[in-house]
Amino acid sequence: MEGKMLEIFEVGPCEDNYQLGFLIGSRFCNQIRSRVAGDLILQNQLLPFARTLRGQSLIKALSETNQKKFPRYWAELLGTADGSGVPVLDIILINFRKEILPFISNTAINSNGDTIDDCSDVLVVSDSMALAAHNEDASVALVGHIYLIKGKLSNGLSFLAYTYAGELPSCAFGFNSNGLAFTLNSVPPTEAEIVPAGIGRNFVSRDLLEATSIADALTRIRSSEVSVGHSYNLIDIHKRKILNVETASKSRVSVHEVGATPFFHANMYLHLQVPQVHDENSISRQNRAAVLPQGSKTDFLSLLGDTENKKYPIYMTGPTLYTLCTAVFDLDEKTLTIVEGNPKKGKASHVFSMSSNCEFG
Repeated sequence: MEGKMLEIFEVGPCEDNYQLGFLIGSRFCNQIRSRVAGDLILQNQLLPFARTLRGQSLIKALSETNQKKFPRYWAELLGTADGSGVPVLDIILINFRKEILPFISNTAINSNGDTIDDCSDVLVVSDSMALAAHNEDASVALVGHIYLIKGKLSNGLSFLAYTYAGELPSCAFGFNSNGLAFTLNSVPPTEAEIVPAGIGRNFVSRDLLEATSIADALTRIRSSEVSVGHSYNLIDIHKRKILNVETASKSRVSVHEVGATPFFHANMYLHLQVPQVHDENSISRQNRAAVLPQGSKTDFLSLLGDTENKKYPIYMTGPTLYTLCTAVFDLDEKTLTIVEGNPKKGKASHVFSMSSNCEFG
């Protein structure tokens, strides 16, 4: 299965975030409507839950918490809904799916495997190379429902964000003109570790697109009291520095600075001590990565393209989970390369400059 070439939309400066969201929603209304109509988790689980008293109470609390902390991004979300012509509730639900699904009965959640998102990262900062390579894995239903946003804000900041249709930029990866980049990995804490109505991960990642530095990005992560866990790979182009930041509810954060020893991260906590769901997929990918060569950029791409384990490959081709693309941040070349298709073949669909002028060349 192959998705069509990623579309790029240059937007801004806008008078406010509502207009930014409205223009994005208008530009990609077909993709957003198609994604919403075909999203089985939304249609079969989230929307029915939203009609219950318990669901209405949780969604109201989530909305109020996130709107209070991030009023501009909340306006952007509303603008996306209005611009696309999709009901606001649908847009809210897909942006908060990670914060809502744990509160739907386990039977419902486990009935469809595509509730799980899986990503793989391999990171290194040595004398010879500084790289962050990332497989963006998600439900196969998202193929064809992705776009790139090149945003320019009124304060002069620019960003590039890989964006799922209808969601805030970016729940996947992006970078900005301050030389700050990031990639994201889901991590699954146990049900007892999840706090209702906290800050949504989509709002945290949207906030990272406006970070002024890696220290500021870390502050933004620490200041958000999230419902569920996440792993952030923060990349500072100017300082040639990469941090892996694992988070959980109750303001728990652990920071690991990446060095000369390559660091592979799937979808499990590696250094933050939090009870987590036993994920055979992540464990298999972690074990496979440990025995593969990691001495060069070519090795990294081969690792992320590995399909040796047929049940739990690092590079996924369906039927449920699919590697949408591979993103390679080269801190020495100051480039982001996006590869669509198996990264072993090394065929780049997009190459963007991350130099200080941030022209996104």
